[in-house]
Amino acid sequence: MGKRIALTLAEHGCNVVSTGKTAEPGGDLPGTIHKTAEQCEARGVDAHAIQLNVRDEDAVEAAVEEAIDEFGTVDIVINNASAIQLANVADLPANRFDLLTDVNVRGTYLVSRAFLPHLREQAGGWILTNAPPIAVDRAPGKAAYAWSKLGMSFVTLSLAQELAGDDIGCNTFWPVTAVDTRATRYFGLGTEDDWRTPHVLADAVLAILDRDPGEYTGHSVYDEDLLRAAGATDADLSAYNCTEGDPAPTSAQMFDPEYVRE
Repeated sequence: MGKRIALTLAEHGCNVVSTGKTAEPGGDLPGTIHKTAEQCEARGVDAHAIQLNVRDEDAVEAAVEEAIDEFGTVDIVINNASAIQLANVADLPANRFDLLTDVNVRGTYLVSRAFLPHLREQAGGWILTNAPPIAVDRAPGKAAYAWSKLGMSFVTLSLAQELAGDDIGCNTFWPVTAVDTRATRYFGLGTEDDWRTPHVLADAVLAILDRDPGEYTGHSVYDEDLLRAAGATDADLSAYNCTEGDPAPTSAQMFDPEYVRE
């Protein structure tokens, strides 16, 4: 999803800083930060790759300074780095709990905090986080993952209030359906009939960025709602489906079992 968001932003004229742990091919994840940067540049913008472990405070601070040195300003911060592990509490080792906490919550906290002085100095911008609305107080079978993703939302929405008046739009975005990613396939979260392509989230991000950051802040929004508000029809949304049909809202229901489409 992060790569697709980066490429979509590049297609709309944004210079891109591509960050991640994978700098060389052949690892667990396909592609590299350098390949993403190259593909962004092929779309006519400048791009810069930085290898980054978002759990490392010093590395995050250094990456932010490198990004500012490269481009002068950073107008849009996307918190997309995320770990996933679905298990009952009794079956999840403590080190996996720590990983979820460190990547998802701590990573969002460190990256957002490191950019704050720069966003304030340039009088505006965006902090957008790939995380769900806070709608539940329990998530059996996935408590650790749910708490970490909701923690990402909590940090982002808290920032919205802390930064009120600074013209920095802090919002979260989340897919209604499952999205075709490596994690979705690895954990067997449905089949292609249940998925949409990552383009749906990338276009949802564009829909946020089309607004005024000083006015549109403190929201947790689903991709479908963002796109419909921007004028998308049922046919437009169907274009994101991996197969024919209408994928169920499994991603929304992961964190809100009572969610229904309006």
